[in-house]
Amino acid sequence: MKLVTVYIARGQPEAQIIKGRLESNRIQAVLKYESAGIVLGLTVNGLGQVEVQVSSDMAQKAKALLGEKDDKE
Repeated sequence: MKLVTVYIARGQPEAQIIKGRLESNRIQAVLKYESAGIVLGLTVNGLGQVEVQVSSDMAQKAKALLGEKDDKE
């Protein structure tokens, strides 16, 4: 199974919300992040970023779902 990044969050809390939204719509998601950013609380040079990834066959559905969220904000 190939994973594809569908969203890049600015931090762990935002990533968890996005992951929950996907999973509540039956899209399995995983979080990929640099552990140093989490441990040290750094947000410089992308260390605080968290990639939300889904399987490649669900990527289009996930992006569409997240796109709907962005339109409402």
